[in-house]
Amino acid sequence: QVQLVESGGGSVQAGGSLRLSCAASAYTYSTYYMGWFRQAPGKEREGVVAIDRDGTTRYANSVKGRFTISKDNAKNTLYLQMNSLKPEDTGMYYCAADLKSMTYIQALGLTPGYWGQGTQVTVSS
Repeated sequence: QVQLVESGGGSVQAGGSLRLSCAASAYTYSTYYMGWFRQAPGKEREGVVAIDRDGTTRYANSVKGRFTISKDNAKNTLYLQMNSLKPEDTGMYYCAADLKSMTYIQALGLTPGYWGQGTQVTVSS
């Protein structure tokens, strides 16, 4: 089965950093495209960053230069390093997977097929 488990969320002051982790099953990690989404209170869910198998990435304009996606293939784990956090970054962050290109999915505002449980990120001013 597709398995995605996020961790690393928490509360930080503006300007601080957090690193989110998404632990996947070997099957999920080797078969699916993956990426990160978030949903702020009262707002629609948005794609944060996606990565394709060739390493191509797509970042939302709001996080470019501050967030970085990375992978550890030995651990079947996807990461999201978040620096210079702002209060508007507050929300629930989700790891997602799909058989279709995740950069394509996020560019068109589509919904991925599989989701983790989410991890809360709160940034205080």
